[in-house]
Amino acid sequence: MAKNDFDISIVRPRMVVEDFKFRAQGMPEKKLKNIKKGLQTLHTLETMAVNIYKFQISKKATGHDLQLIVAMCNEMTHLQDFQVKLYEYGFQPSRLRCLYWLVGFGLGFFSRFMGERVVLKTGIWAEDKAVCHYRNLLKEVEWDDETRRIIEKNQADEFGHILRWQALLKRLK
Repeated sequence: MAKNDFDISIVRPRMVVEDFKFRAQGMPEKKLKNIKKGLQTLHTLETMAVNIYKFQISKKATGHDLQLIVAMCNEMTHLQDFQVKLYEYGFQPSRLRCLYWLVGFGLGFFSRFMGERVVLKTGIWAEDKAVCHYRNLLKEVEWDDETRRIIEKNQADEFGHILRWQALLKRLK
């Protein structure tokens, strides 16, 4: 699925009660193991992404800060998507996610003090890593159709973040 197949201007897609269901029944153990690993990886990385943006936001009411708030909200949506999927499959988030929370804090907090250019470069770097993880997990894991669609939408959002940060970085030069 190409990144252009999604409307990335939608920050928080609509969900209804019928979207939720238990997903693990009748699946082979090996498939479930791969799904668990993939969902925990995505959930953990989105925890880091939320914190990067959260701690990059300053107290200034600037257009850049508004874009960081939008990106943080979108990453929070991704985090929720993967947390819901973990529970739908009967899994729990990784216990190591607190380490990624700290990494996100560090990257966000320190990049903010190094200036807008470093904030944008940090965002581009983090989103590029996310796109690679999404691509690999889409290729390596046999997802159900609904979960695959969510992962593809979230990957498209990450592409959108890269394009936004690159455009803002060009304006700074």
